[in-house]
Amino acid sequence: MSSLNSALPSLDRLPGDQDGLLQEAARRATRYLDGLDQRPVFPAPEAIAGLQAFDEALPPGPTDPRATLALLDAAGSPATVASAGRRYFGFVIGGALPATVAASWLATVWDQNAGLFVASPVATHLEAVGLRWLTDVLGLPAGVGVGFVTGGTMANFGGLAAARHAVLKGVGWDVEAHGLFGAPPITVIVGEEVHVSLLKALNFLGLGRERVHRVPVDGQGRMRAEALPPITGPTIVCIQAGNVNTGAFDPADAICRVAHEAGAWVHVDGAFGLWAAAAPGRAHLAAGVAQADSWATDAHKWLNVPYDSGLVFCRRSEDLRAALTHSPAAYLHEGAPREPMECTPELSRRARGVEVWAALRSLGRAGLADLIERCCRHAARFAEGLAAAGYEVLNQVELNQVLVSFGDAARTQRVIQAVQQAGVCWMGSTIWQGRTAMRISVSSAATTEADVELSLQSIVQAAARS
Repeated sequence: MSSLNSALPSLDRLPGDQDGLLQEAARRATRYLDGLDQRPVFPAPEAIAGLQAFDEALPPGPTDPRATLALLDAAGSPATVASAGRRYFGFVIGGALPATVAASWLATVWDQNAGLFVASPVATHLEAVGLRWLTDVLGLPAGVGVGFVTGGTMANFGGLAAARHAVLKGVGWDVEAHGLFGAPPITVIVGEEVHVSLLKALNFLGLGRERVHRVPVDGQGRMRAEALPPITGPTIVCIQAGNVNTGAFDPADAICRVAHEAGAWVHVDGAFGLWAAAAPGRAHLAAGVAQADSWATDAHKWLNVPYDSGLVFCRRSEDLRAALTHSPAAYLHEGAPREPMECTPELSRRARGVEVWAALRSLGRAGLADLIERCCRHAARFAEGLAAAGYEVLNQVELNQVLVSFGDAARTQRVIQAVQQAGVCWMGSTIWQGRTAMRISVSSAATTEADVELSLQSIVQAAARS
């Protein structure tokens, strides 16, 4: 053994001290977080220009890890977007709860491959605990299967892969064995406001972005159930829990009833809206969603865990496993009740379930509900304040999304750019049913009432100057 150890590289022989390096990383990370709310939300031009410090030739030999960390912090930290701060309201991006940041650090040190029980008993067990808790707080059927994936696109991919498996199996076709060559055609039904991540997943699965049947929506982007086409043959109906612009929910109860009577599969794209089910005051928005067959959501949105973290749920876990399972290999030792790799596209992946577990345990049922409710109240305050200032709110603010017009498209864009340049807060733009709008997404657990008021002041001032 001693001769083997002498032949292996030792951490003691690498430049730098591991304990000191980790302590230095913690010091720099803490300083970064402490300074988030004193800096512009979007990096200054000089900070972006400073990224040129990374444009160097590959060093000919080892470099002191502390020097590498120092460069990363000095040139990289100023060029980040402060999306982990309190006044970032773009793209439905949540922050990161303290417990999840700490858990992520520890999980990184563990460096576990979360694909198999034998590769990481702790990662596998924490996923199982997380599944039980998630099923409970989201009101999903008992016995659902879950895959811990990267984000909404891969969560939609997993749910739609299970759907593709099930609807073709129902007509006697094994798509995993034979592919789509010669397979019975699958009808895919979506709303006019379908999110691009779902279309991308359909593309990956060979079902096509353009072969979908689009159903008209109402003024809030909700699919009109009465406009569903006749359903025959293998069919997947895709609905939304939380429109990315308005936060509106498709009428899940009515759609599921019609679809299931015709033998169709219903998939829910609930990237952020699915979390409304965890808040008693908002759960009515998700009425009927639990009747679906698969669900996709992002934990790095409203659960406020670090990137990346998506979740796919499937009513029948065997459908998810059948669609995503691997071909058994002799060196893969299996046997645990749930092997994580059976429910995701990847074989090897990081232990992202650790952060989901940490978020749920640190918040508890009441804390998660309060996180959701606070964000919704903040969104309502944005809408109230901007309407009182004379600007047009374009959506019914029932969740965490607010759409605001400041007049014509040109003026609205000027206001958005002025707000972004001021740096107090950051909101993006969108086109909503032909209108240019500022889109405000309140998703961070860190946002306070004072942050909302400060942001409102910045927006109103920018609008007055534009």
